[in-house]
Amino acid sequence: MTNRRDILIGAACLAGAGVAFALTPRKKLNLLADRKLEDVIPRTVPGWVSVDVSDLVQPKEEGSLAARLYNQTVGRVYRHAESGIQLMMLAAYGKSQSNDLMLHRPETCYPASGFRITADEPAMLSMPGGGKLPARRLVADAPGRKESILYWSRLGETLPVSNREQRLDRVRTAMSGYVTDGLLMRISGVGADPAQVFEHVETFVPLLIQATSPQARSVLVGTRLAQSIA
Repeated sequence: MTNRRDILIGAACLAGAGVAFALTPRKKLNLLADRKLEDVIPRTVPGWVSVDVSDLVQPKEEGSLAARLYNQTVGRVYRHAESGIQLMMLAAYGKSQSNDLMLHRPETCYPASGFRITADEPAMLSMPGGGKLPARRLVADAPGRKESILYWSRLGETLPVSNREQRLDRVRTAMSGYVTDGLLMRISGVGADPAQVFEHVETFVPLLIQATSPQARSVLVGTRLAQSIA
């Protein structure tokens, strides 16, 4: 015989299932669409030329998780034609960001590759047109190598600058009914003086974004910031 307690438990379970169903994302937000990431990111930037490389520091994931995290990756070294300065770029793209498939930030992958993070702070880069790009600066040390890293991440239309922000943004977009794509862009240089390296990097990044096709800039920095870039 069904008693009142069973009915209440059943009702609670149904209510919980209803809430879970309502919060399950059903719409996709994919700014890359059917384009290739390597075609979106310009190979030449005013004053700079690039070559493709495959030996940059990358997330270390086992088995099929790496393929699930990132659908496309692009690694390049950009060389300044006059000074010979070289900057490394790694772009990692995932078409579906969820609880277990979130962008792997450099704070994690550099220590996993034997580096020690000695500096970590948020940054705000000025873009052509007056917009601001939220980013993060890291300095990673390993024996005989000091790498100064600037990176930013795009999660759908948001630009989180920390793991906490990234998780909150994912929850907000999921509650709005969306599963979003995601991109992590990392620009770095090697040198004993991080301030000097960051000066080169932060001069290069606006040029890189400005050199990107206006129709594709949202892939790198989201629609709102892309539209503000002159």
